[in-house]
Amino acid sequence: MMKRCLMTMVAVMTLTVAEAQRLRVGDGTSGMVVTPQACEQSIVTPKDTGRYLWLPIEEKAPEGKVQVIVGGILQMEQNVRMAREKVDYYVALDLQPYLSGKIAEHTNALRVCVQNVPTGSVCFKEMVQNDDADFALIDEKYRPMYHHTPKRGWMNDPNGMFYKDGVWNLYYQYNPYGSMWGNMHWGHSTSTDLIHWKDEGVALAPDVWGTMFSGSCVVRTQSIQNGDVVAMYTASRPTPFGGDVQSQCIAFSNDGGKTFTKYEGNPVLTAEDKDFRDPRPFWNEDIKTWNLILAAGQEMRIYSSKDLKSWKYESSFGKEYGNHGGVWECPDLFELRNGENEKMRKWVLICNINPGGPFGGSATQYFVGQFDGHKFTCESKPEITKWLDYGKDHYATVSFYNAPDNRRTVLAWMSNWQYANQVPTKQFRSANSIARDLGLFECKGETYVSVVPSKEMLAVRGAKVKQPTEACEIIIDVKKQAEIVLSNAKGEQVTMKYDGLKQTFTMDRTKSGDVSFSDAFPCVTEAPTYGTIKQLRLFIDRCSIEAFDADGKMAMTNLVFPSEPYNNIKVKNGKFTVYGLQLTDNMSVNSVQTK
Repeated sequence: MMKRCLMTMVAVMTLTVAEAQRLRVGDGTSGMVVTPQACEQSIVTPKDTGRYLWLPIEEKAPEGKVQVIVGGILQMEQNVRMAREKVDYYVALDLQPYLSGKIAEHTNALRVCVQNVPTGSVCFKEMVQNDDADFALIDEKYRPMYHHTPKRGWMNDPNGMFYKDGVWNLYYQYNPYGSMWGNMHWGHSTSTDLIHWKDEGVALAPDVWGTMFSGSCVVRTQSIQNGDVVAMYTASRPTPFGGDVQSQCIAFSNDGGKTFTKYEGNPVLTAEDKDFRDPRPFWNEDIKTWNLILAAGQEMRIYSSKDLKSWKYESSFGKEYGNHGGVWECPDLFELRNGENEKMRKWVLICNINPGGPFGGSATQYFVGQFDGHKFTCESKPEITKWLDYGKDHYATVSFYNAPDNRRTVLAWMSNWQYANQVPTKQFRSANSIARDLGLFECKGETYVSVVPSKEMLAVRGAKVKQPTEACEIIIDVKKQAEIVLSNAKGEQVTMKYDGLKQTFTMDRTKSGDVSFSDAFPCVTEAPTYGTIKQLRLFIDRCSIEAFDADGKMAMTNLVFPSEPYNNIKVKNGKFTVYGLQLTDNMSVNSVQTK
């Protein structure tokens, strides 16, 4: 500690006395003042106007700490990679929450403390304060055109998804203060068509119980005593001795999920397990009570409750079943029916796992069986593993609560923990898959979950075009042996092969474009087709390819980062049709442009 303080003093002494006392930042007219202190600490005094304090970020910089202090009381603390030598992009520190209500009495005492950042760092000269929510947005070539992405910052697991009053609500694991994992909040977006998304800001922020890890929402269609939407989430707090304490908390919303009030009796469920997280509550009409499934290490635990506050342990599932190559996470448990055979009613337990995926890293496995409100019974042999998607980039799959028309609609995080922090985007990282609807089918005595693009994707199918574009759908009628090659003028290509004899489908992205950021990225993925395929549906976006058997028996999702869009397709032993997509970007967070 002493050594670091002495080094900081040397850095301060390289400034003039006037600069060390009061360093005006930004373009010289911003009105903010930085007061350097010892031990790599500086106090930023914002000006009286301007909602957003824009923090300059350098991704290679070590994390510093940014604190908001009002009237001498700490209001917020986050880990931020403040720019030391160069600015990669900006993130917003929203000052409005600290200038309202009782805190407004201390407006003149609002300070931002930056710790563990040398005083001479470039961030102190490049800070900006204004009211422009779109300040310095980067028009990135890999930002998807019709997949949901955060406007800025990092995103991973989808959380708390529900449908209510014609609106699809998506929450997600979110770092507003950088494009790498950390500072977990719940971001929030809404949509009326599952294609165009509106950024609703932060719904849940860290508190005394910890950062906001994954969880779920339920809507007031049953016996919720407070609010029309209830969120249940994991709060994760580090301990002085290493590791985290993870506990389950709830929050209530009276405005359809836009804002939440955390329950003053939190946490509502605790355990001594190291990994104890990702609660998924749901109303079980068969037993007229709430059930809860959550992940604990390499098993799923099931609970019951009458009020969402007091929970009774019922049973556990997982020992010796499926893949145990990593930690079990992000569970879901629901009943499915076969659309063609209403008598086929099965319960499906979704279990996301990291690592342990079929081609390394993270993936989504599932189990089919029965659930009586107390215990889930898998109908398959323990050694059988079933994957929902056979690509490298399909994880944390969960479903929307209360979806209309008895649909079971899901979204996934479209990345892989092996390289999620390194993919070649900048101001944002990660997208969600397109929405998918689940069903059931049988093959050789086993019941499997079918996966098809949600019907909303048909609504944006446009006119036929001759060749692929950066955002399109391709329909391919295939024979027993087929090969599909997507390519561009740079020689970058993705090769897909269907083998009707072996009943497999493969996708090779080893030459797809930029694969240099991770040794785990270039790969060939292979999926069983559970019978013959007659037609494939490919959804191409700027950085992803999602392949589906039109009948729902196979899905494969892979990221790609070509230097320019694939604009050529060749199909051997098949016929293809390319459709453009009719997209609009008003009210959308996935078509951000630089002002």
